[in-house]
Amino acid sequence: MTLRGIFPVLPSPFDQNGDCDASAMVRLVDFAAACGVQGMVFPGFASEVSELSADERQLLLSTVVKAAPEAMPVVAGASAESVEAVVEYGQAARSLGVRHLMIQPPTKIGNAAAAVVEFMGAVASALPTMEIILQNAPAPRGSDIAPEAIVFVARVIPQVTYVKEETLPAGPAITHILSNAPDTLKGVIGGGGARYILDEYGRGACAAMPALEIADFHVALDDAWRSGETAEARDVYVRTLPLLTLQALYRMRLTKHVLMRRGVLHNASVRARTPQLDKHAIADIDANLAELDIVSGSQNARSAAE
Repeated sequence: MTLRGIFPVLPSPFDQNGDCDASAMVRLVDFAAACGVQGMVFPGFASEVSELSADERQLLLSTVVKAAPEAMPVVAGASAESVEAVVEYGQAARSLGVRHLMIQPPTKIGNAAAAVVEFMGAVASALPTMEIILQNAPAPRGSDIAPEAIVFVARVIPQVTYVKEETLPAGPAITHILSNAPDTLKGVIGGGGARYILDEYGRGACAAMPALEIADFHVALDDAWRSGETAEARDVYVRTLPLLTLQALYRMRLTKHVLMRRGVLHNASVRARTPQLDKHAIADIDANLAELDIVSGSQNARSAAE
């Protein structure tokens, strides 16, 4: 199986009491599937993963896997500060039938190739049947691993079959990795909330992992790009970019606000410390939704981008 297309990172829904809401998680999965995505990711940074307990992670991941359409790949985030914790998350995901783990090496080990190989090699040895997506996020959230080190890691650890490259700028790194990749590396996946998706695709990225709220538009862009309709893909990109720039500021608060406007979530509760949406920010976001013809609670997920 080759991962290709749009793989949104699903948010973690919370009820009014701040507890994980499994029924809302099912609605998020249904919405993603209706948008035509090629797969889903949970948990990730956009899932407020650092705010979830191990039990909550497992509950929501299990819900995602059970609710996802048959044969649709689910990528499980398994990043943690120790090899033991990563392996534990990986084993839990494997027990659900997940085949792909996304792992960011902890920042405490640094970004030297030898240290990353030692950490990821220990994980791979303990989880020999799993494919690994090496996530390379920018500092301070990530380690800013150099593309030369990424290639070295992929050569030494064949289970690293994908790289999610989202350092800034990601484009030159993607070019270097794909130009020097071993045969075992199946592809490079774009990140950065799809704010740079056309550059990433133009350099050969096989997939993208944006947030969920406008997955239908990202699927339309991906479809157009793969059909050779690059002008149409750029039109979708240009139309959505203003909202994505706001998403870079307000993160999961914007994601959940938009999903409320689309009738998927019933509240926009977050645990992570992110900027609050005041009335001016909400008016700006809603104006962008109006320009995209997204109607509260009644917008068909696929037709929105047509």
